[in-house]
Amino acid sequence: SRFEGRAGGTPYRIVGFAKGAGMIMPNMATMLCFVLSDIRISAGDMETELRTCVDATFNRITVDGDTSTNDMVLMLASGFAENDPLTEYDRATFSEGLKSVLWDLSKMIVRDGEGATKLVSVEVKNAFSLADAGIAARTVANSSLVKTAIYGQDPNWGRILAALGRANIEMKEDRVNIWIDDVQIVSGGLGLGAAQENKAKEIMKGKEFALVIDLGQGAFDDRVLTCDLTHEYISINADYRS
Repeated sequence: SRFEGRAGGTPYRIVGFAKGAGMIMPNMATMLCFVLSDIRISAGDMETELRTCVDATFNRITVDGDTSTNDMVLMLASGFAENDPLTEYDRATFSEGLKSVLWDLSKMIVRDGEGATKLVSVEVKNAFSLADAGIAARTVANSSLVKTAIYGQDPNWGRILAALGRANIEMKEDRVNIWIDDVQIVSGGLGLGAAQENKAKEIMKGKEFALVIDLGQGAFDDRVLTCDLTHEYISINADYRS
């Protein structure tokens, strides 16, 4: 993935590479990522922006809910662009560019997860707190029952509500609404019937879609990228000793 920007009038580039397939869950996991740029930026500023962007991208993905000990994101900046010191606007542009590169790589890693056939964005909206939004998104994204339902193209909203119910967050089931992309399947904690579920099934036949959950508790949102849990994942991890 790459980004091209300007600091003042000086062009610079950001390029990223990553590998990872299994044992992917925050904090990152068995994943290596290398980011290179020719921008001139202080080490402290670069580390601050990198940490912020990693938290919003690589720490928002999961393949199988397992975390390894040997993950890393490394960024190097040569300064060869010879740009002037970064203004506040330049730094914001750099941060957005870096985030876009890392988000692209994050999606690639989940899409390429062991045995994965679908990339799903679990998006939680209107949670009581930012922590609740993150916990809810991660709990649903890591649920084996939800992930197998995704593989089976089954809009099984009961499994989603069950995952939310054990997430230990502020929640009232009669306020929960759920969509698959733009097709609503749950309103006020109740299913909307076979017609809506059949529309959702058609969407779930695709390789990428969003699972959107409105908790109706507050004003905080978060998202986690996940994939399906397939027969191939089991075969890959049962047929050899890691």
